[in-house]
Amino acid sequence: MEAAPAAAANTGPDITAEKALLDERRRPGYKKPLPDKIEQDNPGAANAPPPEAFYDKYDGEGPMSSLGVNVVVPDRWRITSGLCPKKDPKTGLPDRALFGIFPKLEAVCHSTQDPFHHNVLKGDKPISAKDKPGFLHGDDWFFIANAISDTIVEPRSFPQPVTQATSQNPNSIDQFSRSNSLVLAQTFITGVSLLKGLTAFKPPIVEYRLTLATQVNYASVAERQILRVKPSDLTHRTTAFVGVQEAFVDYHMARFDSNRYDFISVRAGIQEITADFRGFLFLDQQLGVRVFGDRDNNRIQFNLAAFWRLEKDSNSGLNDITAPLRHDFVFLANIFRQDFPVVGLTSAFQLVYNRNREGSFIHSDKNGFPVRPSIIGDIRGHNYDVFYLGYGNDGHIGRVNLSSQFYAALGHDTNNFITSKPAKIAAFFAAAEVSYDVDFMRFRLSGLYASGDKNPRDNTEGGFDAISENPQFAGADTSYYIRQSIPFVGGGLVNINGRNGILTDLRSSGIEGQSNFVNPGTVLLGVGGDFDLTPKLRVTANVNQLWFANTSVLQVLRNEGTIPRSIGTDASISAIYRPKANQNIVFRLSGAVLQAGSGFKDLFASTGHNSRFYSILGNAILAF
Repeated sequence: MEAAPAAAANTGPDITAEKALLDERRRPGYKKPLPDKIEQDNPGAANAPPPEAFYDKYDGEGPMSSLGVNVVVPDRWRITSGLCPKKDPKTGLPDRALFGIFPKLEAVCHSTQDPFHHNVLKGDKPISAKDKPGFLHGDDWFFIANAISDTIVEPRSFPQPVTQATSQNPNSIDQFSRSNSLVLAQTFITGVSLLKGLTAFKPPIVEYRLTLATQVNYASVAERQILRVKPSDLTHRTTAFVGVQEAFVDYHMARFDSNRYDFISVRAGIQEITADFRGFLFLDQQLGVRVFGDRDNNRIQFNLAAFWRLEKDSNSGLNDITAPLRHDFVFLANIFRQDFPVVGLTSAFQLVYNRNREGSFIHSDKNGFPVRPSIIGDIRGHNYDVFYLGYGNDGHIGRVNLSSQFYAALGHDTNNFITSKPAKIAAFFAAAEVSYDVDFMRFRLSGLYASGDKNPRDNTEGGFDAISENPQFAGADTSYYIRQSIPFVGGGLVNINGRNGILTDLRSSGIEGQSNFVNPGTVLLGVGGDFDLTPKLRVTANVNQLWFANTSVLQVLRNEGTIPRSIGTDASISAIYRPKANQNIVFRLSGAVLQAGSGFKDLFASTGHNSRFYSILGNAILAF
């Protein structure tokens, strides 16, 4: 009955959720009146620990170095594991006699190489004082090492054009040859990270990270001049490359912290960045400087960044730091607001500026194919300035999950490859996915529209293109059309779409080419479902119907009167199996089929019976 007045004080029309103080909860900046002090005299009973035995809580005032334990205790991460018996130098085995006295101690005594329990190599424990190098000052330094093996086996088929110079099949008179192909890739990702800080509720004070990716890949196709520009080269290729995917320093500017754990950090070097929730516009690992953090009790997150784009290896797609930097710059600002405009939905606002100055340079990839400028139209170089204005959201409204994104691309291009004149850029993009969960099943409905250029001969380029896309949408790389790149002109010259991209943009290369805003655009409608059959097994199925938004550009380039809009029907299914119910061992097998539509058949009519193309992906990931 005595608690009733306190409870009533927290209710009423003038009390909001911010002001209400729930029982057994604390709110920073507010001190609840304490009850009368109770004097207890119980001789022989254990007394409460003194105040010195507890940590000080950082309230945003003063240096973080003032934090610490005010009572002498062992390394708090090793209080228990420090009791583990040492190995006998003769037998190499631990003395198990101690486990007979303390049987539960064995549960915390494990090898440092064990990835499923605490160890120093995973950053679960700080570097001990005796092992810490002299140049590391202070406590709480952590070392993290990770290693990933990523294996891909990918049989596939796609329209393979016959070169004008020669053919692998001398008796063939078609424009297109057999469509079968094979890709094998083995990638080893190794990374190390050195960081300092109390990281339970805030980022590290400072972090140094380096991640290398080493890939060996093999590709085999049916025709010459697809893998390499020389007609005399064979129809298979084996290459190897080492790329630097991360190399940065991250510094936590603690003076901007709030006592609700909001933070601001700055990161400089090669780092991953994404402009939106699903990777529609810019998802890459690039060289840049980024200021990021959160405010309002983590309900607002923000990024301010500038990137100078690295060149990519042509066959692996990894960063090539030995090549000169591209004259391509990306400036990005985005802000994420949780529970806006409704509770459960996070909104994101984006402003991205892409400044490209590669019009006076000629660049060919490592296989000899020209990629800048593209071998299409007047084959002249061009510069462009594009501003992307975007809004997206991700979350749920009640039981309905919603994820959507909208972009408007506005800017200027110095050369339209059809008219050979400067042109303005005005294009837009919209995509949305709605899903609903029923027990272990999620049913999805997807829609996407990327505008196409309606009149390639005017002074406006209306086809939407991204900077570096890698969309997690409508089946992602399980989908045939997203996974495979389909040649439009020659072997590696110009493609209908890019590998791991959803846009029909007529680029020479998604990783090395320039953006192209004179393109037919893309329309997609899809249905799918995710089925978690067990905690270890997930099955996903998708069916997407694809169209060109406008075929005017294709008609000009192919000199045809009409080309239908239908690309075709893309059906895919995949299974993901995690034998340990975690991400350390993951196996994936997927298959996809594209049933060509009337527009696709019109472009590749001489493929004859090849109106159906397939993609199979076997993937094994082992991680430590």
